[in-house]
Amino acid sequence: GVWDAKLGRQSATGDKVQEGDEITPSGSFYVCTRNDKSQYYLALGLSYPNIEDAERGLSAGLITQEQYQAIVDANKAGVTPPWDTPLGGAIEIHGNQGDRGTAGCIAMTNDVMDILWSYCAVGVPVTIGP
Repeated sequence: GVWDAKLGRQSATGDKVQEGDEITPSGSFYVCTRNDKSQYYLALGLSYPNIEDAERGLSAGLITQEQYQAIVDANKAGVTPPWDTPLGGAIEIHGNQGDRGTAGCIAMTNDVMDILWSYCAVGVPVTIGP
């Protein structure tokens, strides 16, 4: 089905670039964490930055070779990539936080989160448009 979601700030130039830009990333990710104690009801952590993001970040000089390798290794292993590099992280699909947008996350209503929570184990693929 199609559900309404609140996203981070939209960018005229497209994808999330770095920590603090408040843009929701686009691309292919997987659920890498599940948090039932989230301040926003339930939260499914996504594997941002992915390998493509790491390649872009390395090319742009935003991350080091070591940070790049850590992101690549985590994605290949299907675990949580480093969320503390200049590319940012901790992008989640989470419950409702009112009417405002997010700082890069994807906010759903709590009833939708109940459904996603029951179906989305760690490892489930998630694609974020455009």
